[in-house]
Amino acid sequence: MTSNGMRPGGSPTLDEVARVAGVSRATASRAINGGQRVSAHAQSSVDAAVRSLGYVPNPAARSLVTRRTDSIAVVVPEPDDRVFSDPFFARTLRGVNRVLGEVDIQLVLLLARPGASSERTLRYLTNRHVDGAIVVSHHRDDGLAEQLMRLDLPCVFGGRPWSGGDRVTYVDIDNTAGEREATQVLIDRGCQRIGTIAGPSDMTAAEDRLAGWRQAMSAAGLRDDALEHGDFTEDGGQRAAEALMAAHPDLDGLVVASDLMASGALKVLAASGRRVPDDVAVVGYDDLGVAERTTPALTTVRQPVEEMTERATRLLLEQIDGRSAGRPMRVIIPPTLIRRDSA
Repeated sequence: MTSNGMRPGGSPTLDEVARVAGVSRATASRAINGGQRVSAHAQSSVDAAVRSLGYVPNPAARSLVTRRTDSIAVVVPEPDDRVFSDPFFARTLRGVNRVLGEVDIQLVLLLARPGASSERTLRYLTNRHVDGAIVVSHHRDDGLAEQLMRLDLPCVFGGRPWSGGDRVTYVDIDNTAGEREATQVLIDRGCQRIGTIAGPSDMTAAEDRLAGWRQAMSAAGLRDDALEHGDFTEDGGQRAAEALMAAHPDLDGLVVASDLMASGALKVLAASGRRVPDDVAVVGYDDLGVAERTTPALTTVRQPVEEMTERATRLLLEQIDGRSAGRPMRVIIPPTLIRRDSA
């Protein structure tokens, strides 16, 4: 460093900024890096010195002062192959990253399956390597809501958590209403024997959609015994459809809790010679691109994933910045029925 406080090569240092501003080095550091206890006059003087010298702040120094990492985590308790094959997750990350790009904050993806992976994730969050977390696709036994509350880490859930929903902020679609409307499409069509392929029973979205199917069936006075569970994958939908059609060959309607599973079910119906929608009408759920590519194109319930995750990300940033009301928020977005050729 030269005698006038410049780095070799002419790059200004914090000491030079402090000298030009007429403040101490500590005050200059706090003013530059967003710390507190800086008077308006000192802040203005430091800002002017930074501009005149062309000083570039040190990110590491800023982190020490603000205790911020300028990154947030998206926590996904799912295996790698599902995360990178299901369009739900691509849309989720796109929505989060769109908001973070506006404020120059980094996204960190954490895959947290039960076991060692989950323990690593919790250590990472406990050590405050991120400023907050968005949790999506959570399950009954992952306990993430309670764990994040114990850490006192700002967090927002994409979807209603199994427990702690009254103490954490979440953004969800009205899954019960969505599946109720999907079932009503088949009832209005005149279907009398309507089965369903539900999602995993350890996920709130799946259970809420199943409740909607049961409500619509009960209101119409129809039997609700034709039920199989899948895993929100195409293969899982295919296996569930095979079991369902074997047990209930008289089905004339099928409500499926995701478009990927519905895609698998359509393959089973085609292989068995059942025409869709003439012999069996089918309604899916999600509308994330899969429904437009099936044969026939799926009538489905649209889940606005990017809108939901953008909203969740903004709510998380409000928590991190101390701009939230201090009490958990529950944002429920109404579903939209998209009519195509399968029902």
